Amino acid sequence: MTDRHPPLHETHEARGAKFTDFGGWQMPVEFDSIREEHTAVRETIGVFDVSHMGEIEVSGPDATALINRLTTNDVTALAPGDSQYAAITDEDGIMLDDTVVYRLPDGVEAGVAASAINDFGADAEADLDADTGADLDAGSGDPAYLFVPNAGHDAQMYGRWVDHRDEWGFDATVANATDDWAMLAVQGPDAAAALADATGGDAVTSLTKFEATAVTVAGAPSWVARTGYTGEDGFEIMCPAADAGAVWEAFVAEETVDGSAQPCGLGARDTLRMEMGYLLSGQDFDPENEPRTPYEADIGFVVDLDTEFVGRDALAAQRESGVDERFVGVRLLERGVPRGGYAVTDGDLTRIGQLTSGTMSPTLDEPIGLGYLHETFIDAGAEVSVVVRGDEKRAEIVVPPFLDR
Repeated sequence: MTDRHPPLHETHEARGAKFTDFGGWQMPVEFDSIREEHTAVRETIGVFDVSHMGEIEVSGPDATALINRLTTNDVTALAPGDSQYAAITDEDGIMLDDTVVYRLPDGVEAGVAASAINDFGADAEADLDADTGADLDAGSGDPAYLFVPNAGHDAQMYGRWVDHRDEWGFDATVANATDDWAMLAVQGPDAAAALADATGGDAVTSLTKFEATAVTVAGAPSWVARTGYTGEDGFEIMCPAADAGAVWEAFVAEETVDGSAQPCGLGARDTLRMEMGYLLSGQDFDPENEPRTPYEADIGFVVDLDTEFVGRDALAAQRESGVDERFVGVRLLERGVPRGGYAVTDGDLTRIGQLTSGTMSPTLDEPIGLGYLHETFIDAGAEVSVVVRGDEKRAEIVVPPFLDR
């Protein structure tokens, strides 16, 4: 796959970032060190470039119906400015991806949403108030949505939405707008104060979890949500790609100094999400290499069986029958680092599951892992073993998160 570069690639190169391929994108894996970046997010503030995430825009008279048929949650519950976590499943209930769906202001058209958000905030006095943000209910027109597939999945999900739209005869416009948007995540205990400074008001700090609004960030009209992937308070900022530099510089100095956010790479993002037990698409579930349903992945809360989404019948049957394996955490009680692919046993060489992720937790300074274990072994505190380089290492079951957040 051809490497794709985020709009800030040259900025990250100049800052001395180390890069890795992720989902076909060349992304910074670390700037200073994973531990330093991880600690900054847990204790103060860090900022991530997550422009490798996809952006698919959907609008039109049947936009709500189309989204509701292709995601597992119920988007009819969303008003403009609301968002929700959901899974995208096939007919068998297997997760193709997980996503966050945002309800945009009504009347925004798919294919031009990034510029429309820019226009939406262009007249600060008429449309955008620093203290309250945009009046998202003031618009008129058809419903509009933005959903965020994981890295490298944007073309696949665009095609899936278009194919099903045409098959079902829905009146909706679908656009792959990944290249139009930049996406930054500002995370940590000091994130709210930093956003207040960058926006010049309380529009974003008054948001509750999973709420979003249109607001100007460092002069760039943006879509800002109180969401994140770290377990800390934080915000995700989506702005036109051309404005990424100004937004990034509002939080990160050329060299990290007191009062500026620590630039963070995907390495710290991974250790942070593992401490919280968050799923990583393509690793903790994958339709080919790790086929799992939302119930197996322990995110059954995103499944609304009252909606007629693709995979609904299979998941209704699984909810009734139960699952054999479920996603859970383990903490090693001996020296070693658990990794994806390591077997989990009952301590007597009988295999009871397998890890999909693992690391040495920077916060706890303990080896932790995530994976799928047989349902009868997932009680918190139960002792199991993880096979590390051929040796059974004592471990205990932890129901995530590992941290109290």
